[in-house]
Amino acid sequence: MQDLPLNALRAFAMVHALGGVRAAARELGVAHSSVSRHLAELERWLGVRLIDASAGQRGIVFTAQGEALGRAAFAGLQELERAIGSVRESRSSQTVILATTHSFAVRWLLPRLHRLAQAHPGVELSVVVDQAIVDPAVAGVDVAIRMGRGPWPGVRCEAWMDDALYPVASPDLHASLGFPARPHDLLGAPLLHDRDPEAAWESWRSAFGPPTLDAASGPRYTSSDLVLRAAAQGKGVALARHRLVREDIDSGALIRLAGASSVSLAAAYWLILPSRGKPRAATGAVVAWLRHEAAADGPASSLSTGPLLAPGAGKHRP
Repeated sequence: MQDLPLNALRAFAMVHALGGVRAAARELGVAHSSVSRHLAELERWLGVRLIDASAGQRGIVFTAQGEALGRAAFAGLQELERAIGSVRESRSSQTVILATTHSFAVRWLLPRLHRLAQAHPGVELSVVVDQAIVDPAVAGVDVAIRMGRGPWPGVRCEAWMDDALYPVASPDLHASLGFPARPHDLLGAPLLHDRDPEAAWESWRSAFGPPTLDAASGPRYTSSDLVLRAAAQGKGVALARHRLVREDIDSGALIRLAGASSVSLAAAYWLILPSRGKPRAATGAVVAWLRHEAAADGPASSLSTGPLLAPGAGKHRP
């Protein structure tokens, strides 16, 4: 199950059911090229042809293997859809399912959930970890929170919060590095890397330098939470998102380096809402609470003394 290319199977099931790539793309709300790419990936993964390329102008023609897989994939997805519908209908009207990344759930959302319970005692919030950028209705959730450079096509996005990046280290490493207070003082320091593209060390070097800072070397971690845990254990200096590292800074587990310098990220977090229909009252209450929490936190961009990186913008020099 772990290796099944589910997105590609879903795309192929729709192509088979609707008889064409363009029709499937319209139904799925994605680009025609995206469906074609999924089909090519699925054929490579299977090692067999699913579509008869020699059909020419006769339209799409499936091989015997394609016919068998198309029928099975579509039937399986229909059964899954029915099961999900049954589960959603059986849950309480006060239950709200929120999808987000592991790092954001652990470091921003969970510490605040007691305030949601106080503001809306009847709401039952379930949190699932899911990084896909899809319509919540398709994913079987009520609302999603995403980090990145939106908006994304095919989903209803709302810019929600900004953020700011700055270097952090454990107190012991901070001392061993000679209490660095300027960007130049980071030369030679072991750097930790987040696979989050917005938190790359290159953005720091471009904004503040020094030009000779080696922004590529050092271990890489798959999540912001892992990077910050590694930094707290003294394994190196991390370029942290302010909203995710704030509690560690307040507790003293991590220390902010390089003075007041920070790189600001505009619209770093987004709310993704169902594209169709009116949200249920409980979902509306959770979304309103999220907006209130963001307003109470205030703008992280006020920390920055460097250039503002707008969504989709390249790196800038001051």
